[in-house]
Amino acid sequence: MNAYVDAMRRYFDFKGRASRTEFWMFTLVLFVGGIIALIIDAALGNGRSGPPFVTAMWVIPHYIPALAAAVRRLHDLDRTGWWVLIGVIPLGALVLLVFYCQPSTPGVNRFGAGTGNNDAQSPVQARQQANAG
Repeated sequence: MNAYVDAMRRYFDFKGRASRTEFWMFTLVLFVGGIIALIIDAALGNGRSGPPFVTAMWVIPHYIPALAAAVRRLHDLDRTGWWVLIGVIPLGALVLLVFYCQPSTPGVNRFGAGTGNNDAQSPVQARQQANAG
């Protein structure tokens, strides 16, 4: 649940990184919430004669945070956020799924220090390691 709250706090934040755990926990909450919204719509009879109101009220406010979390996840893999656009072509969503399942880039990459449990280093540690080697 913390991943969901963190992602909602970072509503329009397309910078930085999101660990694999953070991204998938947020996605799980969105998926379960969507299923619950669909069940409520079906129980109320919405969707037969009009749009599914409860589902729309769940999906619409979560569109931007989900997009931002996907971009931050791609940043964690040291890929630009523009890769998210590959999802609009056939089989592009499969490519994104493979990307989202890959382990995080360890340490610091061009998008900043890692988050979560991806063995990230601080910028100072990364500089010290680079200077030592």
